[in-house]
Amino acid sequence: MTRHEFSTVSSRDVHVGRVVALRVDEVAMPGGGTAKREVVEHLGAVAVVALDDDGGVTLVHQYRHPLGRRLWELPAGLLDAGGESPREAAARELAEEVGLAATEWVTLVDVAVSPGFTDEVVRVFLARGLSVVDRDVQGEEEADLEARTFPLDEAVAMALAGEIVNGPAVAGLLAARAVVAGGAAGRPADAPFHDRPTRFARRSER
Repeated sequence: MTRHEFSTVSSRDVHVGRVVALRVDEVAMPGGGTAKREVVEHLGAVAVVALDDDGGVTLVHQYRHPLGRRLWELPAGLLDAGGESPREAAARELAEEVGLAATEWVTLVDVAVSPGFTDEVVRVFLARGLSVVDRDVQGEEEADLEARTFPLDEAVAMALAGEIVNGPAVAGLLAARAVVAGGAAGRPADAPFHDRPTRFARRSER
């Protein structure tokens, strides 16, 4: 069976901002016509399930303007530093947001946040062998963060109860629970990141 190739006929920028860009692609469709698809380009991001020796996971309570409230999330941040690997970015964010360092890193899941309209993909790591380090607070939003440690099972229950709705946090917590229970294994920390977004980052190279 020959499957249709969804090729892009044309593309135009609607908005290019600091963190995202919005473009409109005209895509060749199976029936012979074309259709417009709005695409939000993103830098990509990382998030960390930081699990201590007692089985506790550190979450942050952070204001998210599009939802108009604070959400419980994993420590996370953008892949916005050139030349930095995803694991290095995760280590940096873990130190900046909650003042922790880790000696053991495992890739849990890669989460396509909403592939119907954005290329944003978040890599979620499991970090263990934790130690306390000085926080390097970056900006007003991080200064407002509340960090709290929850038993992993309680955090999973919060996700299943709808009290944690951030997509990478839900996926990461469930994946971490599966790994801890022994029913699954993560990938190496430097595992290939095939769906890492690149288009928005390349704009700054032009």
